[in-house]
Amino acid sequence: MGKGFFNVPIAVNEPVKSYAPGSPEREAVLQAYKAMFNSKVDVPLYINGEDVTTGNTRQISPPHDHKHSVGTYHLAEQNNVEDAIKTALQARDAWANTPWEQRAAIFLKAAELIAGPYRAKINAATMIAQSKTIHQAEIDSACELIDFLRFNVQFMSDIYMEQPESTSDAWNRVEYRPLEGFTYAVTPFNFTAIAGNLPACMALMGNVVVWKPSDSQIYSAKVIMDVFKEAGVPAGVINVVFGDPVMITNTVLASPDFSGLHFTGSTFVFKELWKQIGQNIHNYKTYPRIVGETGGKDFIVAHKTANPKQVATAIARGAFEFQGQKCSAASRVYVAKGIWEAVKNHLLTDLKSFKMGSPEDMSNFITAVIHEGSFDKLAKYIDQAKADDDAEIIAGGNYDKSKGYFIEPTVIVTKDPKYTTMCTELFGPVVTIYVYEDDAYTETLKLVDSTSEYALTGAILAADRYAIVEATKLLQNSAGNFYINDKPTGAVVGQQPFGGARASGTNDKAGSAQNLLRWVSPRLIKETFVTPTDYRYPFLG
Repeated sequence: MGKGFFNVPIAVNEPVKSYAPGSPEREAVLQAYKAMFNSKVDVPLYINGEDVTTGNTRQISPPHDHKHSVGTYHLAEQNNVEDAIKTALQARDAWANTPWEQRAAIFLKAAELIAGPYRAKINAATMIAQSKTIHQAEIDSACELIDFLRFNVQFMSDIYMEQPESTSDAWNRVEYRPLEGFTYAVTPFNFTAIAGNLPACMALMGNVVVWKPSDSQIYSAKVIMDVFKEAGVPAGVINVVFGDPVMITNTVLASPDFSGLHFTGSTFVFKELWKQIGQNIHNYKTYPRIVGETGGKDFIVAHKTANPKQVATAIARGAFEFQGQKCSAASRVYVAKGIWEAVKNHLLTDLKSFKMGSPEDMSNFITAVIHEGSFDKLAKYIDQAKADDDAEIIAGGNYDKSKGYFIEPTVIVTKDPKYTTMCTELFGPVVTIYVYEDDAYTETLKLVDSTSEYALTGAILAADRYAIVEATKLLQNSAGNFYINDKPTGAVVGQQPFGGARASGTNDKAGSAQNLLRWVSPRLIKETFVTPTDYRYPFLG
């Protein structure tokens, strides 16, 4: 073990680069984008520190140019998943007994690699395979992932320093052991940072991991693993498998050594995994930890005293950045009648200025949705809104998948506050607005609280402080991240720990020490200095 009480570097948020015309970072990422777009990558499984190919491959294609291939990835067979579990368990003792400062150094190095030599590459991979604009890629795959890695080290240090009281005759101390067995990370397509953080934070705390990224995020997942390898993550600590999610998950959850699930994805899948773990509970050596961040039907409420331009900007950014494919994206909006016309005019003006296309053209604010399944689902809801009498599309409503999966940013205005698109998670560039009477504010807040099963993010815009107080109180269970006079997106690690409750997950707050505490099993050690030699207490006389 280390011989000293070590202070870790103070975590600071990575500055977001501007990518303004003529800037060096803009030229670097465009150069990386062109090189990666016009070449082919072959992405293997990564097990026990080795690249593993199966010959059973799938194409990687940009959503904004789906007929173009940038490479392939290999699908795991069941024996590959079993090997990943076996090698993780073999690596566990050495990794769990590695001094914490040595684990910290690895992930701090990973942060610096992303901040420097890998920045353009990880941003370009995210732009190509996830269709993010450079700004969305920068705040996600570079800055947020760097922040997770840095702040997690600081949070780990803070956790280890949290110790019980002792007395002169006994020393009480707590050690924060990694979980027994191995952990399982299941990560989504929409945030490269989340994909990197879920396995990394568990590994940082001494756990070994089997990681299954989304099929739509594999290109940037490979860059993450390249970074982890260069940073020095030992063989077997993080093992990566791609392919059939049912087969992979069944194999993982059948192991008696399974000890934890770290999940970000759909609510339905998370509930099914929870049920499956429960059905297997008698097989496990320990009670598995279950942490999940899932869906959202995130809201904006605009009071009659809100600034209309601020409301329009919150909608334009909150609903349409990254094509509405953020867990936190605004998808239902409640606007007071007295400001609606001004809000609408500002919003329509903003939407007319949007450009849509490939992220390589940095004048585009909107790119493609992630895949054909998402495109078809969104088109269906848009077509239904066109046909329904209680809904009106005031902007957008068009779509085209001939080259890429492009959905126009679409604004639906409904007379029914329980209209389908006010209640259903769509995960795309579609927002639905309900205009309420100015004097129905309290009733509208209650409506916001009762409309959705989700409780991830939400926002209130108002100049009236009493209106803000009332919303903060009545909506206290409606959102795990609640924003006042802002859009409901853009949580920053270390500043706005992220997570929601109800059907939105376990609210274990990624980007905080609270999440890391789920991946340790504390052991209290009491050491008595003068041990009693007589069982008799004074009360016995």
